[in-house]
Amino acid sequence: MAVATLVSRITGFLRQLALAAVLGLGVVNDSYTVANTLPAMLYEILLGGVLTSVIVPLLVRAAKEDPDRGEAYVQRLVTVAFVVLSAASVLAVVAAPLLAVLFLGTGEDANPQLATVFGFLLLPLILFYGLSGLFGAILNARSVFGPPAWAPVLNNVIVLASLGAYALVPGEISVNPARLSDPKLLVLGLGTTAGIVAQALVQLPGLRRAGFHFGWRWGWDSRLTQASGMAAWFVVYVLVGQLGFVVTTRSAAQGDPGGVVIYSLVWLLLQLPYGVLGYSLLTAIMPRMSAAAADADWRGVVEHLSVASRYLIVLLVPITVVFTLAGEPIGVALFSLGKAGSNAERLGAALAVSAFGLLPYAVTMLQLRVFYAMADARTPTMINVIMVGVKLPLLLACPVYLDDADVVLGLTAANSLSLAVGAMVGQTWLRRRLGRVETKRSLITFRNCVIGAVPAVAAVLVLRAATDWDGVSGAWLDLVSTTLIVAVVMGLALVLLRTPELTEALRAPVLDRLVRSSSWTGPREP
Repeated sequence: MAVATLVSRITGFLRQLALAAVLGLGVVNDSYTVANTLPAMLYEILLGGVLTSVIVPLLVRAAKEDPDRGEAYVQRLVTVAFVVLSAASVLAVVAAPLLAVLFLGTGEDANPQLATVFGFLLLPLILFYGLSGLFGAILNARSVFGPPAWAPVLNNVIVLASLGAYALVPGEISVNPARLSDPKLLVLGLGTTAGIVAQALVQLPGLRRAGFHFGWRWGWDSRLTQASGMAAWFVVYVLVGQLGFVVTTRSAAQGDPGGVVIYSLVWLLLQLPYGVLGYSLLTAIMPRMSAAAADADWRGVVEHLSVASRYLIVLLVPITVVFTLAGEPIGVALFSLGKAGSNAERLGAALAVSAFGLLPYAVTMLQLRVFYAMADARTPTMINVIMVGVKLPLLLACPVYLDDADVVLGLTAANSLSLAVGAMVGQTWLRRRLGRVETKRSLITFRNCVIGAVPAVAAVLVLRAATDWDGVSGAWLDLVSTTLIVAVVMGLALVLLRTPELTEALRAPVLDRLVRSSSWTGPREP
């Protein structure tokens, strides 16, 4: 799973780089990004959050309790999901023009017509997003993890191949008017569709090997009704988040062209270190935290929360410093290929001003997992409501008070600020629920990281003053040197400050600690 996740992240990132290079960071990519996001968003509202939080536990319970090991229950679930998702796909295609206007508006720099044409090709994917997620949940409930972990890799490879074919087709996508018969548009849209379809269907052999045999089975199961209360909170959580997404895309579309895709790529870059480092850490510690919550061992829950928080700080603060210092070099180094070059610096600047949201995002994800471990779906939803409530007025203000070129910078910064507020609110509510949650220990670790960052930042600025790097090669030199300086200087500073999360990690392989979580008892005191 670890290897598959890493490969999936890498190929997914390469896919985004290729999209930027082939489509550029302008109106075509904005329209494609919105149309490609819509089916995933609607699937998430209909099934996504409920699937992982409610359905999987029910699948496990059915396998244990039912005489047929849950076969009839799973068949009924797949049948109901197929009907609901198919109906949603048809309705979404019919409503494609309305959805495009909802997300992009009708400003001069937006192109809802092009997004609508893309939507006709991509919105049927609601069905296949749902089937892919459901098949993965069934396999995970049966302790089969390979097929769902590798399926996104196949999707990324297919889309990369379709982008190669897109580059070979002569001409450009017609923007005004947008035409469904446009060869380049068809190659891109059908290639994206083929990727998600393959992501779903490639899991079928794994389902057969796991002993699942599909058959249409109609009706409802009372166990789904029992879980509807918790599921309802997840649906509200997703709906609130999508409200923020709608306002974000509309605001980004009011700035210079490319705002939507730049915002999307900055968010992807911020999630990348979390996905590789933070998510691995949370995956390792989550089973122990859930077991402690199941036993009502609240001090154990607090200890695991504290350990995870402090390791997230040590892992992600140095990356935040690198993103802040080297935001523009990152943008130029990674996104200067093909048609993306003209907006590469703007993308890098947006990354730099929003990098402070990386750690709050990871901490908030940890806090939500603590509430879920306590079977509380209401509190995470309320935290999300507060974050979106903080973000919405800032998002709406950006197109009004900022220059068009700077709108996306304000949007990314507003998103990071809302994450910081969410982390503080989550910590406060955890303290009310669990009592003392060792916030002071986390703040001491954070203080050490900030102290270590000061000489690292100074060293980077001195080096830049003494050099004159320019162009893409200069951006790469700047990025590599900044990363090395921050890693070495901050690492030495944290060791000198006797930061236990780092000194303990140096005594044993970090990867071994994450994978063999059952033997991980957390860092010793200095």
